[in-house]
Amino acid sequence: MPINKSTEYGNISISLDAIASLAGGAITECYGVVGMASQKTVRDGWAELLKKENYARGVVVRNQEDGLVLDLYIIALQGIKLSEVVIEAQKRVKYEIEKTLEIKCKEVNICVQGVRILK
Repeated sequence: MPINKSTEYGNISISLDAIASLAGGAITECYGVVGMASQKTVRDGWAELLKKENYARGVVVRNQEDGLVLDLYIIALQGIKLSEVVIEAQKRVKYEIEKTLEIKCKEVNICVQGVRILK
């Protein structure tokens, strides 16, 4: 179900996939985030690292009356404090969504699906 906005120039319809791609692009730029993971872990419990064109598969967007609720699935960098990485990632995604789309973002939930070492 897309999000509809009306302006003096006409109507705007924003798909949930577009919002998911925007959120995925914002979170992958955060320090400590290796990449996006699929919502479903692979058979053996390994999280699949998604490419740029598949970021929407790692984000669930729900439109509620009081704002958007985003669930993001990430793979984090090993050896850093995860709580700080996640808090900063939440702030960045919330800021990007609200600044770009002018839509209130109620929650940004981040699920760490795995940790990896960058080579």
